[in-house]
Amino acid sequence: MKQLVLDIRPDAPPTLENFVAGANAELVATVSLLATPATAAQLPTRHLYLWGGAGSGRSHLLRAAATMARAAGRPAHLLAAADIDDSLPETADALLAIDDVDELGPEAQVALFNAFNRARINGQSLLLSGPAAPLALRLREDLRTRIGQSLIFEVQALDDASRAAILATLAERRGLRLADEVVDFLLRHGRRELSSLLAVLDALDVASLEHKRPITLPLLREMIQRGLEI
Repeated sequence: MKQLVLDIRPDAPPTLENFVAGANAELVATVSLLATPATAAQLPTRHLYLWGGAGSGRSHLLRAAATMARAAGRPAHLLAAADIDDSLPETADALLAIDDVDELGPEAQVALFNAFNRARINGQSLLLSGPAAPLALRLREDLRTRIGQSLIFEVQALDDASRAAILATLAERRGLRLADEVVDFLLRHGRRELSSLLAVLDALDVASLEHKRPITLPLLREMIQRGLEI
């Protein structure tokens, strides 16, 4: 758990360093290789598809990869699939990151298929994300086939032990004592996305200071009654 002593505030800019890898260490390493021009050629294919449920960190990884690519001097385009029409950037040697490919419209699906076809010529790498494995995507068959030929990783969700350890680590860094029953309650009844858990920790920190009370289950219940969403 030594990797958990990171700056992972909910408002921290997404980076590969503040992505809590858990069981995704190989995935994070591959994204890093793909983002950097000097190392992308080491991969068996220059295209990568990430899939996982809501809150798994797919969008975080795409944003982090685009930032890393630009820092390394590589052009990068980060696009939401729902915003794409009938064309995609043809910037030479660029990283083209597209989030939520399942939301591509008919013309956008053609545009992505064409991007795959010209990627070898213009040196682009495609970094794509979606909610399911390629075969389960509701896309054109030829596009699903192209996506399926990419490197494919399922983004593994953090387990409860990792979530609890992260909360405990961050609370300790703030000089807070986070009762075990508070953590158990949040993991049992709250939203399980790390960003949501960290937002609740921020709210508990503020309430503890304002009311000069320790962070206990009664304090958390009072805050929920006052409108805190967990």
